[in-house]
Amino acid sequence: MNPEKLIVFLVNLSVLVVLHEYGHFIVARLCGVRVTDFAVGFGPTLLKWTSKRSGTNYRINLLPLGGYCQMKGEDGKTNEAEQQRQFRHGVAYDSDNFQAKTALQRLAIVLAGPVANFIVALLLLFSTAALIGVQGDKPTTVVQQLVAGLPADQAGLHAGDRIISIDGRPTPDGKVLVDTIHHALGRRIHVVYVRGGQQHAFDATPVGIPTDPKEGHLGFSPLPATHPVSILAAAGYAGGEFDAFIMSTVGVLGGLVTHPASVAGQVTGPIGIAQISAQAQDFGPYIFLRLSAMLSISLGIFNLLPIPALDGGRAAFILVEMLRGRPVDPEKEALVHVGGFAVLIALMLAVSYHDISAFASRHGQL
Repeated sequence: MNPEKLIVFLVNLSVLVVLHEYGHFIVARLCGVRVTDFAVGFGPTLLKWTSKRSGTNYRINLLPLGGYCQMKGEDGKTNEAEQQRQFRHGVAYDSDNFQAKTALQRLAIVLAGPVANFIVALLLLFSTAALIGVQGDKPTTVVQQLVAGLPADQAGLHAGDRIISIDGRPTPDGKVLVDTIHHALGRRIHVVYVRGGQQHAFDATPVGIPTDPKEGHLGFSPLPATHPVSILAAAGYAGGEFDAFIMSTVGVLGGLVTHPASVAGQVTGPIGIAQISAQAQDFGPYIFLRLSAMLSISLGIFNLLPIPALDGGRAAFILVEMLRGRPVDPEKEALVHVGGFAVLIALMLAVSYHDISAFASRHGQL
């Protein structure tokens, strides 16, 4: 993968993770919890300053891969299980301690991260539609998708390539490109395209396809052009896309439970997402921003899963506490979180192995 594209992906992912943590930060402060540390990145601290008003340590760390929000009561200085036990037995606690807050307040703080991801996704979708537009029926000269086995795929054309001429004649827009290929059925043509700022070329013969045997096809679909819309239409578009992304992600997760064998191949881990991000960057800001919105939604939903060590797992324990009228035994909860974290790491490794295998099968080597 191009190093510049990898950096863009890592920065994009880190921003989404930091905004997730900022959701926790905002609601914690609203609930009167002291945030001891708010960091961008992990590892050694490069830059640090302390707010005189709140006492929060703001950090910029060496590894710019996400960040964290650390609150009083979960900073490791005192065992969380011991804090909860003491608080339940009437031991006085500072009012700004996370453990001293009501179950409803703690639930709101825990859920604020995923909610922040959903808000970010909606804002990205709305901003993209309002500032760039939405896709219509008019094609561009950029390749969006290829059909395996047809001439374009056999010639080595990739998604994101931009076709600039056919037989020496420029293709200034998608209509000229489509018409030229359609009228070249059975005739060999010379295609020039741009990839990564470099020009490449190939010769191929457009063929008929079962659904359209009388016109020539190279076997790719062009990226649709965007057109401006009103603010009201942009808001409706953002809501519709948001719902579609949610339903699609939830559908895949549900399929993993009901028929995992047929759905497992659709699950993509960090390596696969990085590859998709690199391709999206070739399509321009419209596709890249929509992918960022979908990634933000995925982060939100993933963190809501009732898996120990995730926000959803912590929320599940708080909900049980609200139903029982008393917390789950802290030691048992801690044990479940440790076990859940181990399962989560194993799942991430398995998904990453799937991504590496898929990448190697497509490219022959890493």
